[in-house]
Amino acid sequence: MIENIELQWLLSFQTVYEKLSFKLAAEKLQTPTSNVSRHVALLEKQLSLRLLERTTRKMKPTTAGSQLYQRITPLILSIDDALVDASRHGDSIAGHLKVIMPDLPFLAEIVTDFCLRNPQIQLSCDTQLNPTEGLLEGFDVVLQFGRGSLEDSGWIARELLRWPSCVVASPQLLERHPLPRSLGELSKSPCITSLSVLQGMPWRFKEEQTIQVQSSYKVNSGHMAKAAAIKGLGFAILPTHACQAEIDSGSLTMIDLDSKPEDLVLYALYSGRRYPLAKVKAFLEQLRSDLTNLSSD
Repeated sequence: MIENIELQWLLSFQTVYEKLSFKLAAEKLQTPTSNVSRHVALLEKQLSLRLLERTTRKMKPTTAGSQLYQRITPLILSIDDALVDASRHGDSIAGHLKVIMPDLPFLAEIVTDFCLRNPQIQLSCDTQLNPTEGLLEGFDVVLQFGRGSLEDSGWIARELLRWPSCVVASPQLLERHPLPRSLGELSKSPCITSLSVLQGMPWRFKEEQTIQVQSSYKVNSGHMAKAAAIKGLGFAILPTHACQAEIDSGSLTMIDLDSKPEDLVLYALYSGRRYPLAKVKAFLEQLRSDLTNLSSD
């Protein structure tokens, strides 16, 4: 039977099972939702059974689906380990690695460790938050933040880390401006936006909702945005973990709206070639590993 089953069908099923959503599975696999849905349907057709029960409101695995997931997951992990091990015996990790990334301490530590582990690497690193398209030419990897869908480009995007976010304001601001309960009300309030990154306008929320906001304070720094929010200059979207202490102390208030902001995501973008160079592949693997460990601490 295995000769009639494609590995991508199993990967799509595995991810949908974990996310209980075709859309979320597609985001993780970085492939169109229609492809993921088609893969699962083809797998079910080949097996002549239903693996996932779908309704308009929710999805749940069938007994057969749960059994298949439990059996294939360790096998897929073993295959992935074997492929990674084989790839490491290819080209040596050497040469000139050119990177653009935000100037952040945790990224600096990871890049430094990578160079220490791979002494044949020559590093050139430019620190920018939002490099223009033309500047990307000649670079191997670009690390960039984003919210919502990325714009189409010739680069391959790999998600490295995701931070849930929230809208916050200071008690002083809420004394001067009415508490917004909807995106429409928020759009009429003073807001703190980014100067150039993350498409500072519009603000992006879940379910692909966007709003234009009023802003007289634009910065390219999360620290500056939080400081301005604490002082009452406007409403701000911040990663929840970055302002949790201020929310707990009462210097910032989390605003409960009819939609939540899109997560802040750190992406690695690299050339659209089908097989990335060994130095790029190794760098991406260390980024993913170290950032995963960082987020679990």
